[in-house]
Amino acid sequence: MVPGMAPAEPTHPVRSRSASRYDVVVAGGGHNGLVAAAYLARAGRRVLVLERLGHVGGLAVSARAFPGVDARLSRYSYLVSLLPTKIVKDLGLAVELRRRRYASYTPVGETGLLVDGGDEHRTAASFARVTGGTADLEAWRRFYAMTAQAAARIAPTLLEPLVSRTAMRDLVGGETWRELFERPIGEVVDERFADDTVRGVVLTDALIGTFADPCDEGLLANRCLLYHVIGDGTGEWNVPVGGMGAVSGALAGAARAAGAEIRTGAEVVAIDPGGEVTFRDGAGEHAVTGERVLANVPPAVLARLLGGGGDGPAPEGAQLKINMVLSRLPRLRDPEVDPVAAFSGTFHINEGREQLARAHAEAARGTIPGLPPAEVYCHSLTDPSILGPELRAAGAQTMTLFGLHMPARLFRADPAGAREEAVRATLASVNRVLAEPIEDCLLRDPDGRPCLEAKTPVDLEAEAGLPGGHIFHRDLSWPFGEPGRWGVETGFERILLCGAGARRGGGVSGIPGHNAAMALLS
Repeated sequence: MVPGMAPAEPTHPVRSRSASRYDVVVAGGGHNGLVAAAYLARAGRRVLVLERLGHVGGLAVSARAFPGVDARLSRYSYLVSLLPTKIVKDLGLAVELRRRRYASYTPVGETGLLVDGGDEHRTAASFARVTGGTADLEAWRRFYAMTAQAAARIAPTLLEPLVSRTAMRDLVGGETWRELFERPIGEVVDERFADDTVRGVVLTDALIGTFADPCDEGLLANRCLLYHVIGDGTGEWNVPVGGMGAVSGALAGAARAAGAEIRTGAEVVAIDPGGEVTFRDGAGEHAVTGERVLANVPPAVLARLLGGGGDGPAPEGAQLKINMVLSRLPRLRDPEVDPVAAFSGTFHINEGREQLARAHAEAARGTIPGLPPAEVYCHSLTDPSILGPELRAAGAQTMTLFGLHMPARLFRADPAGAREEAVRATLASVNRVLAEPIEDCLLRDPDGRPCLEAKTPVDLEAEAGLPGGHIFHRDLSWPFGEPGRWGVETGFERILLCGAGARRGGGVSGIPGHNAAMALLS
């Protein structure tokens, strides 16, 4: 049963037309739909993928966002952590996920906290400068040893039938269960760490794309944190060489090579519980029938396609995405850190514990935060292949900014005006921690316009069809449930979810696509 959707006969009229028959029709050609199609076609099923846009990949794509500028940006999603190595090997994907040496850098006054994955002593010295001692460094090591153990144990279960809550508790162990699954993560972090900056760095992973108070008893922030530290059993966030489009391109290639048929520019407009799928393209309206239908769309969209409605809360995304191309890296206030090191990993901007709480409270009151918390990284420092030769030679870099606590509600009344205000406030927030304005470093296109574009949740709703602009399709769920099920089932036997809104969905993972295929094949 899709949460918030009651089984009902479709209320929309479906014309009588002769329909082509397939074993499986996949509604939506995002990365999860492509994973499902590849597995099923390799198993001998006749598969049709229908994609509304003129390209496959959904939000996992690369694009030249600025006219005349030879830079291929991962425009929406930008890093890969949850994609299992097993899926890459099973499907023979020719993708390279490159590790980032530097995990993060957080400016603090005239210094900063650098987490250097290649030099423990340098990390320890940085903690000492920022926190004034070693207690938080030791707490950091204990906390991430705990999450690493949880990741190693949970990750393999994500590609198997669901286990029960009790079985998951037994798997991860008592202390880890209490700290990550039962207590609000805000309370855990406040108890374990003393320094405001360190607390904030830990908590950002609990708030990516999620509008939540980390001390709330609903534990939404806990669920968000969990998926950000599981990462294929290691928790590492890696750079897709060639951009995110290289991942989707490899998946589409694997699906086509196995025999799947992929049609772009084909918008699904209705799904019947009996398996008929109605879609519209440039030639008009058509219908096909699948023995099974895999819905690579948000649950709220599936409910609409089935002719029903949902009575649950509407999804709400909570992020501001800003894509930039820089003529050069900005200067830092910290003379001890090379900007290449600082921007190669996640560069935290005004994301201290108190700053995060203040921004959440302001957004909850309906106002854009005065000092928006955000984080940036430069893909091109790890993977310069996304830049053309002239840009590389000139020292240009891409920069991706992800802003927190920017819920869709802030942009409903005046989308363009609110976007402009949010961008202005966010750039001012960035400038508070740099030695020079970021605007001075922006590359300009041949017409003199700065290379900067911003996407709000309302923009994602309009451009990508995500209700509320929610990048996870809906709030993330725990990775356990009814034993023996795959977390992709709906209230209709012939229809399965295969997108991010399935249990164990969210992020660029391919896990829901794999699980929908396995549920069908088993």
